[in-house]
Amino acid sequence: MTSQPVHLWIRAEVKSQEHRVPITPEIVKKLLDTGFKITVEKQHDRCVADAEYEKVGCTMVEGGTWRTAPSDAYIFGLKELPENDDSPLTHTHIYFGHCFKYQTGWKDLLARFRNGKGVLLDLEFLQDSVGRRVAAFGYMAGYTGTAVGIDVWCNQKLGSGALEKVNAPYPDADALKKYLKERIDAAVEKGAVLPRVAVIGALGRCGRGACDFATEVGIPEDNIVRWDMNETKGGGPFPQLLDVDILVNCIYLTEKIPPFITTDMLKETSETRKLSVLVDVSCDYTSENNPVPVYTEGTTFSNPTVVVPDVGKVMEVVAIDHLPTLLPKESSERFGADLLPTLLALPQVKEDEVWCRARKLFDDKLAEAEK
Repeated sequence: MTSQPVHLWIRAEVKSQEHRVPITPEIVKKLLDTGFKITVEKQHDRCVADAEYEKVGCTMVEGGTWRTAPSDAYIFGLKELPENDDSPLTHTHIYFGHCFKYQTGWKDLLARFRNGKGVLLDLEFLQDSVGRRVAAFGYMAGYTGTAVGIDVWCNQKLGSGALEKVNAPYPDADALKKYLKERIDAAVEKGAVLPRVAVIGALGRCGRGACDFATEVGIPEDNIVRWDMNETKGGGPFPQLLDVDILVNCIYLTEKIPPFITTDMLKETSETRKLSVLVDVSCDYTSENNPVPVYTEGTTFSNPTVVVPDVGKVMEVVAIDHLPTLLPKESSERFGADLLPTLLALPQVKEDEVWCRARKLFDDKLAEAEK
């Protein structure tokens, strides 16, 4: 008896201003050629046109119809499911669930899977035998996060008030860099000195992306402070970080550590500190492990910053949890290419080590949520 093909159902994203796709048509074609069945929900504002998926042989359906997909289909997306919905989840879902690190609402989401006997195979926790993620948007998150941070800094130096919005998405990295170089030049012409940028987690994918963008828009190497585990192992807070203009936090934490900066530090040094922009790429403000606990809400491309209150000199925080959609096409291409080998192993989902680890983690978290 011939086994049924693996059915991937690519759902439309519902998160506002999310333009990325989990896999591009080029990757889809490779999966189709190996026997996969792929259904794609229509979505007008993603970085790849519906016609491009149809052209390579996908079945196209209306957005949001995944709820009635065949029971054996893997519902595949990137960001969260529709909000204000507590209906049971009956399928196996593959996406960034943001619930395994005890984020706000984690038990509620897992209850939906429990009630529907569904499964979450979280993209964030698809890991190889040494715990390294098989695919991540980390590099592009650091890259684009630094871009937004520099944009905010330029706005401050140009005396334009709070940055009203980020003009997302950009067609490619060259267009984004051209825009930021012009902004930096304008700030310098008005008397600003090129910013010092500190990147924490500089040796990881996210940190490398952050440092690369800063370099590519003309920030001198001497102005880029690269910190990783050696620099932070003694434990914070770190007064040195108040001497930079932009702080980019790229570290991925699974346990609580002393904070890197605090609101008390910001307030006490209001007259002397240079630091005025924090880009928290990790966006773990709802987690007790947050190493930069100076803010309590996320931001968006439409409202890119929050101001830390009652600390004197302005301190703006960027906490956008889908930064790579600033460059959606390039981000999606990188991610899909890295994820392809793991997707090709889906026919052996019960034996493949990566998928088995992801399933075990789901089972463990589900049991923990029930306690």
